[in-house]
Amino acid sequence: MAVQGPIQHGGDLGEARRLFPDAPEPWIDLSTGINPIPYPCPAVEASLWQRLPDPAALRRLEEDAARAYGAAPDHVAAAPGTQALIELLPRLRAPGRVAVLGPTYAEHAAAWLRGGHAVAEAHALAATTAAEVAVVVNPNNPDGRTHGRADLADLAGALAARDGLLVADEAFADLEPVESLCEAVPAGAVVLRSFGKTYGLAGLRLGFAVARPPLIGRIRAALGPWAVSGPAIAIGRAALADAGWRQRAALEREQDAQRLDGLLAAAGGRIVGGTRLFRTAAFADATGLFARLGRAGLFVRRFEAAPDRLRFGLPGDEAAWRRLEDALGTLHRDAPA
Repeated sequence: MAVQGPIQHGGDLGEARRLFPDAPEPWIDLSTGINPIPYPCPAVEASLWQRLPDPAALRRLEEDAARAYGAAPDHVAAAPGTQALIELLPRLRAPGRVAVLGPTYAEHAAAWLRGGHAVAEAHALAATTAAEVAVVVNPNNPDGRTHGRADLADLAGALAARDGLLVADEAFADLEPVESLCEAVPAGAVVLRSFGKTYGLAGLRLGFAVARPPLIGRIRAALGPWAVSGPAIAIGRAALADAGWRQRAALEREQDAQRLDGLLAAAGGRIVGGTRLFRTAAFADATGLFARLGRAGLFVRRFEAAPDRLRFGLPGDEAAWRRLEDALGTLHRDAPA
């Protein structure tokens, strides 16, 4: 796999405005998989902005994350977002062969390539076993495919037998009925968990690695001191302890995803897959639909490698839903003449 150029991501409203300068404001950004209904942030003490993060508070945050994910407390390390962990992991291993189960989030392959590793895309779980490192996103972005715990544990065991590593990216797992590896993380595996996507607070920059010692210790050491800010620690602790909010969010976003499926199908889309935070659909004229939505001030995610597909995040309120319906041409479609 060749070294890539800049990777396109969702959330770039600057690009949206460049592409569609005459679109109405405010833009509705549906190009990410971030929860549009954020966790209600508690007020934080002013002193948290003025002093270095407290190591004891960081440890309590990791214990809260362990309870939320069903992991052992000494298996969890907090980081300033899962992207930071994606960048860090390739630097903890000597260059070797890496298999990324794809197509998936492109930053995984890019980070291992930057780390000097030989990277190949695999299209089946079994095809990753010949590499020293296997990367599996579960559930996958952008098609939502999942893999069972037993299959991933077997893969981790096979890799660990020759000092290999399974990277299981569970960034979208919090609100899904997936079998997480966190509860009994195998030797030879590291699990990545995102905070910002689930809680709608991507700007907070918080994520977690889950792995057994000594790997989790190496990750902590590589992150260095004060990697997570004091305000992020305080807000993260409050959110992770709120299991009731997480359960309600899972139910409500599932309903939203089903509503979105209906709109996309009515607009001629074939649902490819997704999670409770985004849906991916194929269209006969995805390029034309992307432009139509853009001219209406709605930004969705397109894919250079799959030009017939678009990914839609969830609208955050009824006004946004109605603008999406209108732009898709489905508003009042079923109303009597």
